[in-house]
Amino acid sequence: MQDQATEVTAAGIARLAGVGRAAVSNWRRRHADFPKPVGGTETSPSFALAEVEAWLRKQGKLAEVPLRERVWQQLAGHPEGPLTALVHAGCALLLIHERPTVWLAASAGSDERLARLLPGALAQALTPRLGELTGVLLPGTGASADVNTSDASRAADRGSTTPGVNTPPTAPGVNTPDTADTPDTPSPPSPFLPSVPLLRGVAELAAEAGARQAFEFLLGRHLDANPRQYTLTPSELAALMADLAGPARTVLDPACGTGALLRAVDTRPEQWLHAQDSAPDLAALTALRLALHSRAGVRAAAGDTLRADAFPELRADAVLCHPPFNERNWGHDELAYDPRWEYGFPARTESELAWVQHALARLTEGGTAVLLMPPAAASRRSGRRIRADLLRRGALRAVLALPVGAAPPYNIPLHVWVLRRPERNPASPEVLLMDTGRFAGEGRGGPDWAAVREAVLDAWRAFTRAGRPAERPGLARSVPVIELLDDDVDLAPARHLPPPAVADGAEQLAAVRERLGETLRLTTDLTPPPAAPAPPVRRPLTTIGELARAGALVMRTGGNGGHARLPVLTDTDVLSAAAPSGTLPESDEEAVLTEPGDVVVPVLGGGSVARVIEEATAGAVLGRSLVLLRPDPTALDPWFLAGFLRGTANNRQASSYASTATRLDVRRLQLPRLPLAEQRRYGARFQALDEFERALRHASRLGDQLVRGMYDGLTDGTVAPG
Repeated sequence: MQDQATEVTAAGIARLAGVGRAAVSNWRRRHADFPKPVGGTETSPSFALAEVEAWLRKQGKLAEVPLRERVWQQLAGHPEGPLTALVHAGCALLLIHERPTVWLAASAGSDERLARLLPGALAQALTPRLGELTGVLLPGTGASADVNTSDASRAADRGSTTPGVNTPPTAPGVNTPDTADTPDTPSPPSPFLPSVPLLRGVAELAAEAGARQAFEFLLGRHLDANPRQYTLTPSELAALMADLAGPARTVLDPACGTGALLRAVDTRPEQWLHAQDSAPDLAALTALRLALHSRAGVRAAAGDTLRADAFPELRADAVLCHPPFNERNWGHDELAYDPRWEYGFPARTESELAWVQHALARLTEGGTAVLLMPPAAASRRSGRRIRADLLRRGALRAVLALPVGAAPPYNIPLHVWVLRRPERNPASPEVLLMDTGRFAGEGRGGPDWAAVREAVLDAWRAFTRAGRPAERPGLARSVPVIELLDDDVDLAPARHLPPPAVADGAEQLAAVRERLGETLRLTTDLTPPPAAPAPPVRRPLTTIGELARAGALVMRTGGNGGHARLPVLTDTDVLSAAAPSGTLPESDEEAVLTEPGDVVVPVLGGGSVARVIEEATAGAVLGRSLVLLRPDPTALDPWFLAGFLRGTANNRQASSYASTATRLDVRRLQLPRLPLAEQRRYGARFQALDEFERALRHASRLGDQLVRGMYDGLTDGTVAPG
């Protein structure tokens, strides 16, 4: 039975029916029986999901709602909000994962019965895994909501293998359904009643894909739908930070967010994962995510970490942290005499140095902390005394500059700091400085994570093993602390690394110049012949939408990563004619893979661009903001198709304009109706123009490289002036 309280927006209806939002607007105007809004606003109304599904089926526009889409719409339209729905779904999935027979017994009845039995049934699964956080997730089950008051919990925080939990409360009626259904004893309404239809759908999804994968799908879909509400740590960066920390039995993330850093930790026997976040919903989601991901013990808490530390007695083997940046209201006035400030009281503008010292205070001797930091924290004058003390006492071991685009905010090269709680002051301390900016990717595709990972881990392991890795100009250097203890104590790696060799100086520049000459000669050969005038011709036109309906081509949109980790073709790659450079999070939704002869069109930005996929690009995943057109070769020539799609007037008539962006409606793009032989004549000319354009771009890149190399060589003395 569908939950009548679940609401769906016009965008959700369009997704259900596989159409654009304009079609939904047309249905509302043309059909008097279209469901009436039940919520939202006048400009963005929402509708009852059950009524919408019934109407779509009646109209023959929806044969069957895919299970994943139905569950997602129930979650997104939950009357108490998607975060509450995610927590409820995660609780049910953990029950299904840990105690499947308990779930089956509880769910074998009416929705009201399941809602009554859920708190007790969930407590059986959650309490052994999450301890007293169960009381936070399930109010009224008898577990304490204070995760810090139990002696057993405190023992677990210190690394004890005995879970700090209360005796699990009995799940009332799970094994005695007749008693549970007896209405003689009135009980308060269950908080799970609005979620029961969602939870039944979630159980179906878990049966198809597994409980862990079902939760990751729903969480990932929620994060993708609300990108501005969360500061995420990319999975590649989380894995790198976890590897830098090394194997650990007890790990803490004091600003856990959605749990990406702790999820990247390699699991070990008798492991404990501790997490805290100021947002209770995020702390709960992290706890559920970690409990589903591994068999480690999980302790999570909600609260302001700096003002109200949930784990004051914890001494962890490792701390991983992506703290909030540039916070002024971090507790400067209240925490002036806090014992955590061993290296100096942070200025109001140095919230990141407060997080650094909190991480060090929660480490056992010799433990490692890895923090993601803004680059300004390495050089601001207000933090120089704390940085100096971190260096003198051997706490700061490495500062690693990441490439631009590694993590949000994507326009600046963030740093990773690696720290260790000193067991003793080193006799001649040194610090590893690295700058991996050379591995930045083009556009928004992100860095070359494989190269970043290899370079960073090789240098770090050599540094920890021998104390001084081989110096690599422009990339890595082990710097004596005494060199850094000047008036500024500036730790920015680029300021202390020897400059990279300028591509072997004059010899390499000569090779670049030779390649540029060859490319310019090729460009001359590919220059189109003089344009032959032709009288204006009026040809019958068709649209991409009409061709798709007639079966002359297949139209697909991108944006799903699928299960396999494949290179992603981004809109930036299409605009610059570059190789696939992007990444997408893994998802249960099938990725769209490119094939030779496909035509890919960016839909944002207002440019007249279409790219024909060649053999070298085939097999890449289609990224966001791209539409793929797969022509039937017996009806359409791909180069003819791509060429006419690039017409300026064609793009102008198919574009719509918002306040900040231009969006292309690919279905409205037009083509002339021509025989296949005539299409191929046009296609050959368009293909020749494409080769000429690629040669021009290559010549431009080589010219930039030559000019930059000459400037660098002349200024650093590796090239003579004449």
